[in-house]
Amino acid sequence: MSDAVEAVVWDIGHVLVQWSIRHLYEKLIDDPAELDWFLTHVTTLPWHFRHDAGEPLADLIAEKVTEFPEHRALIEAYAPRWLDTIPGPIDGTPALVEALAARGVPQFSITNFGADTWAMFRPTFPVLDHMGDVVVSGVERLIKPDPAIFHLAAQRFGHAPERMLFIDDNPANIATAGALGWNVHHFTRGAAALEADLRGLGLLA
Repeated sequence: MSDAVEAVVWDIGHVLVQWSIRHLYEKLIDDPAELDWFLTHVTTLPWHFRHDAGEPLADLIAEKVTEFPEHRALIEAYAPRWLDTIPGPIDGTPALVEALAARGVPQFSITNFGADTWAMFRPTFPVLDHMGDVVVSGVERLIKPDPAIFHLAAQRFGHAPERMLFIDDNPANIATAGALGWNVHHFTRGAAALEADLRGLGLLA
């Protein structure tokens, strides 16, 4: 194993699992134009990201129902059917978690995830059992790319930033981590490119 990197820190959404609000609502709205309008004006990404930042899902749903009462049924479907926003794992990356675990490499996660949706999701994805700790934005009320969440993670994980490899698909998160001294892998080229980096660092044989 490399002297420089001794632990791996994963993002979850778009790195270990796929995630899309559209994947849920295309099951509920047949008309493509209506679906596009709904995702642009009602259950939007900025609205969901407020949950990642710490706002309770029930409050966000109630707010949207007040704003769009004619769409109450669709809005209220968001919580009980939220797991439908996850089509499945990203091809190849859960296997890399397993491979690193088999070599005894410490693994952790920093994820932008709401507290309520995290409680739904976590039991469905046992590969996260290999994580020594997971810093969840909605629980901590700190969200990437705020440097504070990276400082908290380094303290919790017990490894210096320069001894950890942080993997994320979001360029702003990568930029912040890199500026704070973390080793980084911008996940844009799939699991094969990540595996090559892990081998180059001596984390995989």
